[in-house]
Amino acid sequence: MKDVLTLSAVEQSRLVRDGKISWEDLFAEHRSRIAEINPSINAVVESLPVTEPAQFPFSVKDSIEIKGHRATAGTLGYRNRPPAQQDATLVARLRAAGGAPIARTNLPDLLFAFESDNLIFGRTNNPYDLSRTSGGSSGGEAALIAACGSPMGLGSDAAGSVRLPAHFCGIAAIKPTSGRLDRTGHVPPASGWIEQVWQIGPMARHVSDLIGFLPVLLGHDRFYRGAVHNLRIGYFVDNGIMTPDSDTQRVVRDAAKSLGAVEARPCGIEKSYDLEMGFLAPDGGDGLREFLRWIGSNRTHPLLDGWLAKHEPYRTDLAGFARIWHELDEFRAQMSRIWTEFDAILSPVAAFPALPHGKSVDDQVFPGFSYTMAYNMTGWPAAVVRCGESEEGLPIGVQIATAPQREDIALTVARRLEQTFGGWKPPAF
Repeated sequence: MKDVLTLSAVEQSRLVRDGKISWEDLFAEHRSRIAEINPSINAVVESLPVTEPAQFPFSVKDSIEIKGHRATAGTLGYRNRPPAQQDATLVARLRAAGGAPIARTNLPDLLFAFESDNLIFGRTNNPYDLSRTSGGSSGGEAALIAACGSPMGLGSDAAGSVRLPAHFCGIAAIKPTSGRLDRTGHVPPASGWIEQVWQIGPMARHVSDLIGFLPVLLGHDRFYRGAVHNLRIGYFVDNGIMTPDSDTQRVVRDAAKSLGAVEARPCGIEKSYDLEMGFLAPDGGDGLREFLRWIGSNRTHPLLDGWLAKHEPYRTDLAGFARIWHELDEFRAQMSRIWTEFDAILSPVAAFPALPHGKSVDDQVFPGFSYTMAYNMTGWPAAVVRCGESEEGLPIGVQIATAPQREDIALTVARRLEQTFGGWKPPAF
């Protein structure tokens, strides 16, 4: 593997601008790498031609539109949908900054799974252990970036779908404050109450790319750059829903110790799993089933079926849904009290590292994803960076949450942890 492939997009762009590598050679190296790794990891669903000069490549989850290409969202009903008429806003902003999309990447059926497997393109494998999942729903992105097929890319996150794959694959990522980044051009589009909990977010091997490109993605929205010295940092290792394995606890504690963090858990976080599940499916999943029928997805992947089955216990009526909104307001008020004492909170990303394929919907596993769900329900920004590994050599990330609009603090802490623990490490192949 060529050294240039391990560099950040910021560094690759600098090499092109300084004339140390041609843009043609840079993109050719990435295409060659994709051809080498994709038969094993199956992260790329379409390699994209690049015919005009560009300074860096980036990849895009197959639910974010690229002009002239089809975004399928991994579901059969969209398999033959018309190509996009224009780029999604965030794709256009990366192009304007000198980038060019090099690949569309895999995801689960209609984005509903913590693994990336669907009936159109099949299963994405974790580059650190092919018998395990890369996560979901932005699992193709995470696997490709970790394996150096792309330096950075775009994913989306409604329950952890940017952060969980980053954790499983040992890269960095951030879910910005809910609603802060433009979501135009996402498939399916943003609508209804789900607007409250989901966000498109960047993913990269190196935190420097998250810092460098988040202002680009924000557009006219100011990237706050206040004082980030003398930060008050808290941490917790157990959210009261599912206790993490010993390796995960060890890595979070080591990260906390390196920053002088104080043990503290946001009040009410133990409610986050039931709250998110009830918020997503007050109709027991009927609306999602009807949408799938309407677009022609008459067959769905078992992982999506597993999600839908988990929705059923949360079925309620209109009065029950009103109670959920009231509970959400109370939850957010309770949780936000943590910011009177701290500037950032460290925690696990999940209760475990990368899982064997097909295990994410198991009842004894699923609540372990609640660590990311909590910050979808609050809408807070949350970043992830690799800080260690399991006994089996699987990456383990640490999650850094901050108050709304303070992505700068989350990324400052992530960069410090990356410097201390090394961040991303190349997979064996």
